[in-house]
Amino acid sequence: MSDAQIIEADFTWVDGAMASGVQIEVDDSGRIVAVGELKKPTTHRLQGRALTPGFVNAHSHAFQRGLRGKTERFGASSGTFWSWREEMYSLVQTLDADRIYELSLLAFREMLAAGITCVGEFHYVRHAPGCGDFSLDEAVVRAASDSGIRLALLLVYYNTGGIGQPLDAAQKQFATSSPSEYWKQFDRVAAMLDSSTQTIGAVAHSIRAATMADIAELHAESRARGVVFHIHVEEQRREIEDCVELYGQPPMSILLDRLEIDERFTAVHCTHTDPLDMELFIGRGANVCLCPVTEANLGDGVADVPGMLADDAHICIGTDSNSRLCMAEELRMLEYVQRLTEERRGVILDEAGACGMRLLGFGTEAGARSLGVAAGAITPGCWADFAVVDLESQALVGWTPETLLDAFLFGAGREAIAGVCVGGQWMETVHGD
Repeated sequence: MSDAQIIEADFTWVDGAMASGVQIEVDDSGRIVAVGELKKPTTHRLQGRALTPGFVNAHSHAFQRGLRGKTERFGASSGTFWSWREEMYSLVQTLDADRIYELSLLAFREMLAAGITCVGEFHYVRHAPGCGDFSLDEAVVRAASDSGIRLALLLVYYNTGGIGQPLDAAQKQFATSSPSEYWKQFDRVAAMLDSSTQTIGAVAHSIRAATMADIAELHAESRARGVVFHIHVEEQRREIEDCVELYGQPPMSILLDRLEIDERFTAVHCTHTDPLDMELFIGRGANVCLCPVTEANLGDGVADVPGMLADDAHICIGTDSNSRLCMAEELRMLEYVQRLTEERRGVILDEAGACGMRLLGFGTEAGARSLGVAAGAITPGCWADFAVVDLESQALVGWTPETLLDAFLFGAGREAIAGVCVGGQWMETVHGD
């Protein structure tokens, strides 16, 4: 619970523009009650600051923060996603409850410093080495609570080591024995969450890590429970080739055939998805989560974003491996990679030709939609989750109300974030940038 507040910054992002004179009324539960020229006594005045919706990070593996700087040497030959994965597995084998708590807390605090107020934590390292007690689940939840970030815990089912393959030694730390065991653990974890800042969603890690029968069963139960469902899809060409060999179809095609996909479904990556499959997927109202910095770091390839936009895709953003935590950088990387590929400027645009405004929506409202969280917008009914922009930041010198958003997204980043608010609770940020 927080105190009821009347908040006013110099500028606030409402109705697609930076506006002055805007007050935000927040009740003691941490939700926005009213927004506008309320003419009420201000209780929280933010001078020299602008407010935007807090960023929503729709896809994170917090523990991978422990890999930063440790996977960038390649010897005599270049690396691949699969060689990177072996290094990630080496980290996994060192993770007990204390270590995953430390890494998760580090990642979540760094996200807050970057203006990320809500994270979809795609949590699949469930056990310490040699254990099968799901003891790492509570450590991740505790790290989120201690950091103050809003958590959408995406609890992962992982049962096979590859398509048609048993788990290997490292993957046993991810294992859940059956869908029935998964839902038993799901209910256990759900009971420990703080409903004011924490929710839970269902996940099948990928078509590599679960049989299609299990994926279908998990998804059907998630629909019955009304919770969101996430899955990695077609990040790597080898995954597609292996799936075609066993099932006769690529992953997205078989998911479309066997699941009742709707707006609560999010496919992560879709780097190599066939355009016709993507059109069908988008047509069902589902979400695509792209992770531009990680996809670049791992050499995954470039997703067909123009094709997705032509079909009115719901695109959200994740930081995935957390090799760099800056949502502004994720958003401009998404646009810049498309400019390089398309050889033109301004690929991701709204109806008025504004790039920054469309990108901001990907990093806020679209992420909230994917996670099923009332966040990502400064509007009544949403949680009071804000990013505080320092209008005196050196990176923003020369801004005007009309250029501020673009100056931040294309010329600045986390160094311009002065603080955040999560459910009415304020946190200042200190940067070493």
